[in-house]
Amino acid sequence: MAGGIAAPSSEAAGTTPAAATATVKINPIQLGQGVTAALEDVNIWPQTGGNILAYTLKISNNSSSSANLVHFFPRVVTPGGSAIPANPVTADALKKKVGAKDSLRVTYYVNVGQTTSLQGMKIAMYVWDAKAKGYLKNAGALAIPAGYSTAAERGKILSTTMNDIPVTASADSLQLYKFSGKVYAKVGLSITNKGSKVLNEAGYTPYLQTASGTSFELTVNSAQAGYKIQPQEKKSIYYLAEIPAALNTNNMKLQFTQKDETLKLELPKMSFKLPVASTPNFVVNPGAVKKVGINSNTVEMQLVNASVYSEDAHGVWSFQLRLKNAGNKAVTLPNYELAVKSTKGTAFPVNAKALSGLTLKPLETKVVPLTVQVPLEVEQAGLQLQMIEAVSATETAGPTTGETAGTPGTVAVAAPKLIFPVAYFTIPYALRADVQRGEVYNRTNQFGSFSYNLTSLQRYPWKDDDIVMAKLNITNTQSVTLTLPELTGAIKLDSNDLAATTNLLIDKEAATLAPGKSAEIVVMSKVPYTEDFEDVRINLFSTVNTEKVPFLDLSMSNSLNAIDNIDRGGTYKISGKGKNANVQESRTTVYEGTNSKIVYTELLISSQEKRQSKMARLQAYYRTKDGQFFDAKPNQPDNAATPGGMQLVSFWAKLPKTVSADDISLVLGSGVTGNKLSESGQEATGFMNASALLLTPKTTAPASNLTKITFFPYNLSVINSEGRLLELNDTINIVMTYDLTRDNSIDSGDLEHKLVLRMTDPFGVTQDKVLTIGTDLTEGKSNTFSMSFSKNLYMKLKSGTYKLTLFDEFQGERQELGGQVFNLFIDRQLITQKDTNAK
Repeated sequence: MAGGIAAPSSEAAGTTPAAATATVKINPIQLGQGVTAALEDVNIWPQTGGNILAYTLKISNNSSSSANLVHFFPRVVTPGGSAIPANPVTADALKKKVGAKDSLRVTYYVNVGQTTSLQGMKIAMYVWDAKAKGYLKNAGALAIPAGYSTAAERGKILSTTMNDIPVTASADSLQLYKFSGKVYAKVGLSITNKGSKVLNEAGYTPYLQTASGTSFELTVNSAQAGYKIQPQEKKSIYYLAEIPAALNTNNMKLQFTQKDETLKLELPKMSFKLPVASTPNFVVNPGAVKKVGINSNTVEMQLVNASVYSEDAHGVWSFQLRLKNAGNKAVTLPNYELAVKSTKGTAFPVNAKALSGLTLKPLETKVVPLTVQVPLEVEQAGLQLQMIEAVSATETAGPTTGETAGTPGTVAVAAPKLIFPVAYFTIPYALRADVQRGEVYNRTNQFGSFSYNLTSLQRYPWKDDDIVMAKLNITNTQSVTLTLPELTGAIKLDSNDLAATTNLLIDKEAATLAPGKSAEIVVMSKVPYTEDFEDVRINLFSTVNTEKVPFLDLSMSNSLNAIDNIDRGGTYKISGKGKNANVQESRTTVYEGTNSKIVYTELLISSQEKRQSKMARLQAYYRTKDGQFFDAKPNQPDNAATPGGMQLVSFWAKLPKTVSADDISLVLGSGVTGNKLSESGQEATGFMNASALLLTPKTTAPASNLTKITFFPYNLSVINSEGRLLELNDTINIVMTYDLTRDNSIDSGDLEHKLVLRMTDPFGVTQDKVLTIGTDLTEGKSNTFSMSFSKNLYMKLKSGTYKLTLFDEFQGERQELGGQVFNLFIDRQLITQKDTNAK
């Protein structure tokens, strides 16, 4: 390591130094013809086995032949006159010659025992001389000037070498600060690489040294650990150490040493007098930007969007840190510890995993969301978000003597962990406002910028519970694509956390939004229908490596949407990719039973898609005029609907006989299974987008004949019926001629209805038969169907009529479709002569 002898310092503690101080000129010693030795620097450093003095000689050879270094013998002469031989350090041990017209530097070391001062020291040079007594001739001595300082003066730029690379360096700052009852020192050093190779910190150990000689090992700022400085690049390096609170910090210096592994010694290298210590102010006012230097880059930090709401005896705070890399190189943030600190000093940890290790490209901005809970017994105003950099430090050897660490001439043990405040962000007190339905709000987070609005908040029945459903609209407000993460939803009603049963629905293909495009998010959960609540909170987040990453958190008062009513004959609209359709009532009828009644509704779904598509699986409840709800059982075709095609969906529910079906509504919605719309064959776990369709129940009036009977999707026309009875026989045989056609314009699937034929005989006795279409009755014109009815009474019939009545039977209850009376023909038996003779 090369450099000049620094001038003696005459400054008192706290005085302002000059910008630079000239080096002291010491005349070189003549060692031989054209060979001289010049002293460049001298340092002393305490060691366990005695203090080590190291100095560098520049040997210059101006002769025409090489000079052999083995002929030169340097010694250190103490003030008492003792001459101690000096040896080259390991790195210079193999330097044996100085070429003609060349020079080289050799660093020597000497163990000077307990000596701590350079005052009165000399570097004596002896050369080989066969004529001299003892074969050594004293060539002269280089006296260390009185008041000589081993450290570069304050403000001085020192030219030296590190790892054989030329550099310039200067000590820029010394900051002292207190945190958690401890005192920390931060030292700033600027280094410029003047060489042609990359410079790193390997091999050098920095110390903070007091005027009395006590030293504390420094640890490089964690963001700069393993730093490298490119050729011609300048970097500011920061070092940290914990120091005793009562330590005298006047006239401190930064001392570097280099380990000689072979000699097991720590050799003193460059050192710097430090500026007067200052105490930095880390407080950042609300909305202000804090500029933080990280690895020679400037990162701008700003606390934004702070708000708080009360929950379970805590103030729940949420805020964001907006980070911008204002430099021209990518930068990775060090490990930070975050805590919210009250005015009385109580600290509440904040999870900082999303912040630590974050990489920012040049000019890139990222937003990190943060949350913390502070007990309401703590004053919520005047809080600070403290950003702390935690730096691990390696413990050094203890004192070199039996003295206590921190006393003169010792090396103090470094703390295993250093705490370095970066910023204390003042958190403005702001209660989180409830989201109002229909209002548009803007938000920026780590995923991008977007607007959102609450379009619906509903509560409606589902089996033994109620469903609470919130519908949000997210719009990309930035000029680039916004990619929504895979989100999870959590609903909280007052203090009832429903996160475990909350489902979130979003079309995955809509999760990538071009500028200006929107996506709909539905969040729903179940709550006991008897439970009341005042406040609704919705939290949307993604999960990365088991860690929750917040996306959107909002609250609202219990301002539920009334379920939209659709007038009689109106249309319920279904929207969604591949699901667009209109739904209208086809018919509603009531099957009157003995102890109960069945309300039955048929709906027509008209596909609005341009491709064959699976329609939404509908779910519904009947709602009576007085607000009672009855679970409606659905029946829906499994087939995909053709473009513009129609499908018939039926619902039914059994009501008590005393419940009126007048002004009854069908609360209708798209079925949901888990986090997706229900598919064919899946059991629905709920439904969404509920609206109440006011129904028009109609009583089916029986037709007066059987010439036009509608049994959807079939039309039955009985052309004729012929009944015959063989006289004195007990069986009536009936043949029915009919036309049967099917309406194929509507896909209805299996409607679970039965067609029942009742025959009423001349005695008024009825017998029923279930007619199976496709087996008993077949489609076509003038088809015939035969049936027989037997009773002993029929043997007495001489004439009469019979009646055929058709019924629609559903779930055991019947409605008459129509009836018609036909003549019964009695066929007489022929009496032969044999029969007469027999009589």
